[in-house]
Amino acid sequence: MSKFVLVPIIVIAMVYVVISLVKGIAAFLQSTRAELDDDPAAGPSVMQLRQNEMMFSRIKFQALAVIVVAVLLAASR
Repeated sequence: MSKFVLVPIIVIAMVYVVISLVKGIAAFLQSTRAELDDDPAAGPSVMQLRQNEMMFSRIKFQALAVIVVAVLLAASR
């Protein structure tokens, strides 16, 4: 693959990482406010589940970016 294809993929993956991070932080802030009023024995709230989903999404996009960087480095040799 050409670097002209891989570099935009890295940039797109990094943008998705930032978006997932911001959404996860927003869910975290909302879940902490909700936790003050809720019973802890009731289980995870919707915002806590959303926070976990965003964290997993961020990890997937970070892994994609690392793999593309490794391919780009291997191709440049």
